Amino acid sequence: MSINLLNKYVWLVETIYKNKYISFEDINKKWLDDDISEGVEIPKRTFNTWRNEVEVIFGIDIQCERRGGYHYYIENVDDIKNGGLRSWLLSTISVSNLIMENKQLKDRIFLENVPSGQEYLQTIIEAMKGNNLLNITYHSYWRDEDSSFNVIPLCIKLFRQRWYMIGQSDTRRVYSLDRIVSLTKKEETFVMPKDWDADEFFSGCFGMFPLSNIDKQSVKLKVNWGQANYIRDLPLHESQKEVERNDEYSIFTYFLRPTFDFQQELLWNGEDMEVIEPVWLRKEMAGKIKRMWNKYKEEK
Repeated sequence: MSINLLNKYVWLVETIYKNKYISFEDINKKWLDDDISEGVEIPKRTFNTWRNEVEVIFGIDIQCERRGGYHYYIENVDDIKNGGLRSWLLSTISVSNLIMENKQLKDRIFLENVPSGQEYLQTIIEAMKGNNLLNITYHSYWRDEDSSFNVIPLCIKLFRQRWYMIGQSDTRRVYSLDRIVSLTKKEETFVMPKDWDADEFFSGCFGMFPLSNIDKQSVKLKVNWGQANYIRDLPLHESQKEVERNDEYSIFTYFLRPTFDFQQELLWNGEDMEVIEPVWLRKEMAGKIKRMWNKYKEEK
């Protein structure tokens, strides 16, 4: 499938999603107003083909409401709002289209860099699809030498501009793709472990490293009013709830595993965020802050 055709599918979804209910005639008017059309209308047969392809690729169901005239709408609109792989793909292509359409602004649009580990994505996805073992040479941050081994590719995840693979060899581990030195797909196949459940593996996880020795538990944070605005619009975790709000601060609750990466996120927010519960996490954060203070309290 060409990128150009995929872009057309994304355009169609965006147009119907933004308008909620829209006639085929109005779709064509908007189509002709966009450079992507190259001045050529969408034939009805082509339109119906695109509808079918959109459902296959993105899992987005475009339906027709016949009452009051023929208007098209997205049946499962919540799937777009709730995120997931198809939603991420749709969003990524949409942003790419927007930037490509405004190439004259290339010196005024800045993006974050994703490390080169993405070059291994295709091989990993092919191995996952065919249940093939992978042989990887990996350079850990914690070892001086590279190590090579076979691994079962269980799933991949993008977090903070880095791709990760959860793999199983002797144990299940998280591998950062930008730490892979080399990777090859083997002819040897595997049977997916019956006890593997990606949702369960990441259940209650803030980032990429769920630790079995830290259970999911309630966390309560006090956030000053300014930072609360950001947290409210971009939640730290899907379990976030705002249980108290006033002119000075807000109280947010979570149900997750407060692992190292979550604690790092709390530190990133600095004095704008305070752990109220649980007590052990409050003490842990206080210890980290104290050790940081000890490093800075004396002039060099």
